Amino acid sequence: MAAAASPAACARASVSGPRAGARLAVRTAALPADGRGDGASSYKEFGLYSLKKRIEDAVVRVETTASSALEVEEAQRIKQEEVLRKRNLWDNPAKSHETLSALADAIRVVDHLKDLRFKAEEAKLISQLSEMDAINGELFKQAYKSSVDASDYLDRYEMYKLLKGPYDKEGACIIVTAVSDGVASEVWATKVFGMYTSWARKQGCKVGLIEKVSSKSGHVQSAAMEIESEYMFGILSGEKGMHRMTYSSLENSDTYQALSARVDVIPLFLDRPVNLYLDDNDIEIAPTPSEYKKRDSRNCAAVRALHKPSGVSAESSGERSYFANKLKATSRLKGKLLIIARELGVSDMTMIKKQAIEDKCKCETRRYTFGPQKLVHDLNTGIQLSDLDLVLEGDIEPFIRGRIISRQ
Repeated sequence: MAAAASPAACARASVSGPRAGARLAVRTAALPADGRGDGASSYKEFGLYSLKKRIEDAVVRVETTASSALEVEEAQRIKQEEVLRKRNLWDNPAKSHETLSALADAIRVVDHLKDLRFKAEEAKLISQLSEMDAINGELFKQAYKSSVDASDYLDRYEMYKLLKGPYDKEGACIIVTAVSDGVASEVWATKVFGMYTSWARKQGCKVGLIEKVSSKSGHVQSAAMEIESEYMFGILSGEKGMHRMTYSSLENSDTYQALSARVDVIPLFLDRPVNLYLDDNDIEIAPTPSEYKKRDSRNCAAVRALHKPSGVSAESSGERSYFANKLKATSRLKGKLLIIARELGVSDMTMIKKQAIEDKCKCETRRYTFGPQKLVHDLNTGIQLSDLDLVLEGDIEPFIRGRIISRQ
């Protein structure tokens, strides 16, 4: 079930809108000391009337969308329980684990949706009390926050339902690499990586390992971040590709220069190993144990796994030992190959063509234009946003949602 585990992730990821909350705090501060207003006139005077309308809209949405979703998820829970009752758990432990996990996810979904309906009823009651001039400012603020959370939760629930790919439910390792040498390119790669770390923090994602590989100049040549929350691969997979920044090197110049950073997104298997066999003769690990001891101290733990037939490689530098980084690099390599093989429609990893991989790596995903007219253009969805600074601060949700919807 695509959204089976999503509510838990949604609950962590839901935000109440800090800017909206700040405006609300200013307006409620203007209420009389006892926190009471004088009905509709107060709402209009203090800007709360529109907030009351938003609460009512959110309540209506929960009453319709969440109620129908609850019926579907309840049916799914019952179905999982029936499957479990008919199965001998010891016959196939792996399949039994999958069924138990699906049942736990279904129960969690149902519990969250029931809680959502309860919060909507609470917000509805507070909204009705406001008609009787009995509203308390703090209660109203709580009702507004609950309505925003409910809308965010439903947005994510609906988005997660669309994630039905074989690896969409997994976590994600996102890697950003400077395409060319030079400080400017490395600074841009660092900026792109910061965009994703900010997004993950705002979403409340469970971020695990973060690793950075420095260049000779001391700047970041590549950086990787593991996000251990469910469905992160499905959400972020559309971010892979070239992220190109164009800028004018001189004032009042029509000549633009460009820098690129490559983004790779690899599935991070949260509760199972990567199910892919590779011949040891096809894998090259560098450096060797003896060589790695002599490496530059800045990157002494970095280990690279190369799949020789395809030329695909993956690195790990965040673990404490050579052996641990070798295992992590090999696991990332397998994850990369699984996705590449699926995209190219091949089952034999040795049949993956290097040229096909290079062509895919060169595909431009997003263009960031600096200058008098700042613009961010997502080539996958066609979405354009003019607030470049906000995007680089992690506000990439419109692109993510647009891509997930467009791929259906």
